[in-house]
Amino acid sequence: MYHANDPRSIEKYSSAITLSDMEIFIFPELLYALVLANIMSPRIWNWRNDSWFSHQDAMTPLRKIHRLKQFIMDRFLFNLDLDTWGLTTKEVEIARFSNYIDASVLAESNALFGYEGDKHYFDMDIRKHFGLDCYTSNVIPYWKTETVEAMEAFHFKEGYPAGAGECVSLSTLYAAAAFIIAGIPLDAIYLLATPLHSQNFLDINEGILTNNRRIVTKTMWFNGTEISAKARRALENERIIIVAHRTGHIHTVYEQATIDKRSYDRFIERLKAYLTTPVTFEILANFLRQNSPLQAYFQIAHNCCGKPRYIEAEKVYHYEHSSKSRVGDATRSNLLHEIEEDEFYTQPLPNRLMLDELEAFFKDRSLPADEKATAERLKQHLRHNCYNVELVVRDLLRFCRTVPRLPSAEKSWPESGAGVDLDGVLSPEDALERMERLRFHNETVDLAFTALRDMSRAPWKPFLKAAFERNPVSIIAAESFPPREIYERLRAFSSDSIYDGPVRLAQPDEVWNFRHGDGLEKALCLMNILRHRFRDDTVELEWDSPESVAVTHNRIKYLFPSKKKVPPPDKNDFSFAKL
Repeated sequence: MYHANDPRSIEKYSSAITLSDMEIFIFPELLYALVLANIMSPRIWNWRNDSWFSHQDAMTPLRKIHRLKQFIMDRFLFNLDLDTWGLTTKEVEIARFSNYIDASVLAESNALFGYEGDKHYFDMDIRKHFGLDCYTSNVIPYWKTETVEAMEAFHFKEGYPAGAGECVSLSTLYAAAAFIIAGIPLDAIYLLATPLHSQNFLDINEGILTNNRRIVTKTMWFNGTEISAKARRALENERIIIVAHRTGHIHTVYEQATIDKRSYDRFIERLKAYLTTPVTFEILANFLRQNSPLQAYFQIAHNCCGKPRYIEAEKVYHYEHSSKSRVGDATRSNLLHEIEEDEFYTQPLPNRLMLDELEAFFKDRSLPADEKATAERLKQHLRHNCYNVELVVRDLLRFCRTVPRLPSAEKSWPESGAGVDLDGVLSPEDALERMERLRFHNETVDLAFTALRDMSRAPWKPFLKAAFERNPVSIIAAESFPPREIYERLRAFSSDSIYDGPVRLAQPDEVWNFRHGDGLEKALCLMNILRHRFRDDTVELEWDSPESVAVTHNRIKYLFPSKKKVPPPDKNDFSFAKL
């Protein structure tokens, strides 16, 4: 729980405000805290009033998730703009967290500190991949995770036609929305964080992964398309650093797990089942779809007007792009009928394996991907003098069975994993009331009120620490403006906060990026800029009246009208920030 005189507690709670990837890595409770904050927010609950969801009561859970997926894809972009939340340096972040984790461990587990995943994950330097090569090697971005309000507010930002968010923002949004909109129990929702990605596993049907804006069913995982290949990359090539659940979390680095052991065991069992499929003809055809160079060693037979015809496999796969039919299933005949007759040959093509013969071999048969005998049988039927059959079979079996690198179960486990129970919650008010009762026994829930930015229920000191230490965008953007011009620019922004209600507050860079803010939020933004520019001066915030606040600097008072009704911070709350 929060302790106002404990620097470690203040650091953790201030991290619940800025929610950078680095902060979530150090304080894994924050990942689920943001899910709970989004559940307490009215925004996602309001989606239920949209006509898009008007007839979903009779739908299956899977169909509901598909509807939700389309809704999210229509309203949010995937955003990895380095300039959105500004930059910091490795030295600053390592110094900040040196008491929490060793720098060498950090380098092995975090994308910003040296981690590059498997070498074939990227064929380029990771800094170049993320656009960091234009900065010096020690410069890294604040990859901050956005609340649903900040995600929606991106449409106020120039160049954004809709809302936006990075992968952790989207995963926490999906988790909250799956519960609120699709009615998926929290017990069936697991959040997975790797060094370079964040996604969710929904334990419904055969399992579903939410991946940025999309969803991936088990069938899609093994369909061999380019989109699915991209979705597979993180689990194929990276360690899972954090698994978060309503009962708690487990972290690769930390010895203490808080997740219920039975819940974690079930997750492992269900995820491994999702990531494994027997080898069938359809799976072989899907494997060839993903590994297109191998298509050149196969051909397909087709009866046309009672006569046998033959065609290169790669040509048929090419026709899939404009057809609903596929090579590996019962629709292949339809696909072949869509191809012009002059594309076929009257004789079998030399030095090519016949896919039809492989289909006959697999008829009414599948081969377990995890048995040694499977590899030997596949080698007999896939042997070709133009490729290494050992490598092809190895890759095929890897395609059929991804072995996730999960946090080790050799941990200290909690005696009880009751966690967060929101069964029966039907509104954001219900959720808030339920979590008010839970917060004194569950730190993740307590942190959720800070992530919610509810300043009637969250401490001021962490909020101000985050505001004045980790909001560089407004400082840099205003560095050439005199104080009066900064004030006038802030006053010209919309007076509407991106956060609903009288007690929730935006951070300075949210005000500056989205050109929206209540007077109190604008005042804090001005304070952030002035405190950094005039480090030896006194910059004070005071409530001028019930409807206005003032920032005083060098005897000049800058007034802002405000509709926010939050208890004022104590002067001691301003005494911590490192400038």
